[in-house]
Amino acid sequence: MEFSHIPVLLNEVVEGLNISKNGFYVDGTAGGGGHSSEILKHITDGRLFLIDRDPDAICALTQRFKKNENAIIINGNFADIKELLSIRGVGRLDGVLLDIGVSSHQLDTASRGFSFHEEASLDMRMSQTGATAAELVNTLPPEELKHILRTYGEEKFADSIVSGIVRAREEKPIETTLELAEIIKANVPQRVRRDGHPARKTFQALRIAVNDELGSLERGLDGAFELLGSGGRLAVITFHSLEDRIVKQKMASWCQGCTCPKDFPVCVCGNKPKAKLITRKPVCANETELNENPRSRSAKLRICEKI
Repeated sequence: MEFSHIPVLLNEVVEGLNISKNGFYVDGTAGGGGHSSEILKHITDGRLFLIDRDPDAICALTQRFKKNENAIIINGNFADIKELLSIRGVGRLDGVLLDIGVSSHQLDTASRGFSFHEEASLDMRMSQTGATAAELVNTLPPEELKHILRTYGEEKFADSIVSGIVRAREEKPIETTLELAEIIKANVPQRVRRDGHPARKTFQALRIAVNDELGSLERGLDGAFELLGSGGRLAVITFHSLEDRIVKQKMASWCQGCTCPKDFPVCVCGNKPKAKLITRKPVCANETELNENPRSRSAKLRICEKI
């Protein structure tokens, strides 16, 4: 099985993690192992824990790194990073990488149901377990569906799209990606159809809901930061504004010092910064990478260091 994924911002990630040859690191969304492979080149006596929830990724990672004693492969959700490492006796890390979002393999494998360009079962499950996108589309109350589209897809036409979904599912269950894509297309204004594919935001929203991506991100960030030792670094790559906002706010909260009103003569809160920013602004792909990998266009890398 081929699980290919071009690692985004590879050099920037490796440099930003400031890797020690005997350190303990985590690639929390290992995928095809692109970032992991480069990180392992800098580790001689340490360990890299490769976590992924996708069974396809685990098979590919196991095959790719079967001869590397420094690579420990774990099937699980990075949101559970503390528990996954605790049972392996690990309580301190030197660095964590989280590359958030859907992988190229998942997008390009039609049968996984992530793409609105090809016919497939409406699935979208990264772990291949739990409720599918079809189950959400066919069973959720209209108001809940609208909330998902507005919140996770920032979809302006959520009302009309959901109305179309409800009408369609009253006749028969919506089972495939192209069925849903056509319903969306038929329920947005003509001008929207000319501005990229009108199903993009809805598919994004459903994918995020199916995989609890934002909730996983929140829990994963907290867990990863707690495990970092002093001087340990957390590097996070995001691909849309919802994720980036969460990462930016989390890092800002860890870096915040005194919260007393400015007119207080002395600090009484005692709050000290827990981290410092390594990247004041998000790092984005350069022109060379953009030309080689168009999917890097929306990538943003943020890095902080625990104090």
